[in-house]
Amino acid sequence: MILFEKLFTKPCVKLDSISSWVTQGPNPIFSESDIPCLTGRNINKGRVNYNNADYISESEYENLKRFQLKIGDTLITLKGKGSIGKVGYVTNERKSIFSRDIGVIRPSKINSAYVNAFILSRFGTKIIERGETGGTGQSTLTASYLKNVDIPRLKIEEEIGNLIVRSEEILNQSQTFYFQAENILFEELGLKNFKPSNEPVNIKSFKESFGSTKRLDAEYYQKKYEQIVSKIITQRHNTLINLVWISKSIEPGSNHYSEEKGLPFYRVSDYNKFGLSKPEKELTNSFVFSNKDLIEKLKPKKGTILFSKDGSVGTAYLLRNDLDGITSGAILHLKIKNSKKILPEYLTLALNSKLVQMQAERDAGGSIILHWRKEEIEQVVVPIIDLKKQKIIAELVEESFNLKTESERLLEIAKKAVELAIETDSKTAIKFIQDNS
Repeated sequence: MILFEKLFTKPCVKLDSISSWVTQGPNPIFSESDIPCLTGRNINKGRVNYNNADYISESEYENLKRFQLKIGDTLITLKGKGSIGKVGYVTNERKSIFSRDIGVIRPSKINSAYVNAFILSRFGTKIIERGETGGTGQSTLTASYLKNVDIPRLKIEEEIGNLIVRSEEILNQSQTFYFQAENILFEELGLKNFKPSNEPVNIKSFKESFGSTKRLDAEYYQKKYEQIVSKIITQRHNTLINLVWISKSIEPGSNHYSEEKGLPFYRVSDYNKFGLSKPEKELTNSFVFSNKDLIEKLKPKKGTILFSKDGSVGTAYLLRNDLDGITSGAILHLKIKNSKKILPEYLTLALNSKLVQMQAERDAGGSIILHWRKEEIEQVVVPIIDLKKQKIIAELVEESFNLKTESERLLEIAKKAVELAIETDSKTAIKFIQDNS
């Protein structure tokens, strides 16, 4: 392969020879605690995301001391068809470990951020793809294979590593602005230090339970859900159906997925509250052509809030540009009815906050595959704060997203610099870095 021929024009070393540790994670015992155990859903595109993690106790954390993560570790997914090779770089001192579907690389004789950039580059991606085993069944990647991955030694490793570090620093700044926006919301509502009840039992009469909600599952009536709604409705609020127009998309079916380039088809797994990813699926040109009027109608426009009702329910993302693609039927489209009363940036943040997430947990809980009915979503209770405060929140959110965009740009520069240094020379790569950063 030409790609690998180019790689081996540079001096290479085995990953194991420049690392103090390359291994697979354990099978920990999960518990209701606050120490994250990272899985495949917590890493992607070089980033580590601690949201929606599994958790372990302090004692389990100490029992698994050798699997405790350190700054500079690179995590990589080892299992799952279509999920292998997702990468995350640890820059946080937070206590955490990783699960059995994750491998860890801990460089010790080379710039760890450079190693991360190489694995994320086109060369590293192809090397990881080559190590997949399992065919059409459960694909896997082994720690043994990772140990034998060839890492090119370049003259600009430090410069590339510095780009990764800067990218992570700016991403942390982005998250700080977002958390500031959340704190303003909670402070306005008097909920900054709110801790919901952990009591699993809440005694209800038949009239108060099934007679009112038509729900028999006991989990639905937990006190914490009552408490959060009660906190919201004591202040200015409204139901979602009164704030937005809600529309649905379609499910074309897997038989219309394209093996070649087609129309991007966004599913719940292709976005989170911080942004969109390149969708894994695209729709065939023939399907798009035969449904062109419907497709154009379904393409979400700037200002639309994407809101998931299946899988990871209640995830909201505000489109800042028209979307050249369509979404799956599991994603609702929300359009603000009156932006003089509620700003889209504010509503998106409120929907992603624990104020609405707990309502999603209450309504959609009790099933293996989470499903939040549209009728229930329409009745979600949303707090409405002073418009001046909403504008402050909107500005913080937009600054957060601007910084995130810059962070992603620097990450792309680092990957491109790796590729240029291998395909041409370090001098060309250095000029590229200087011209773009």
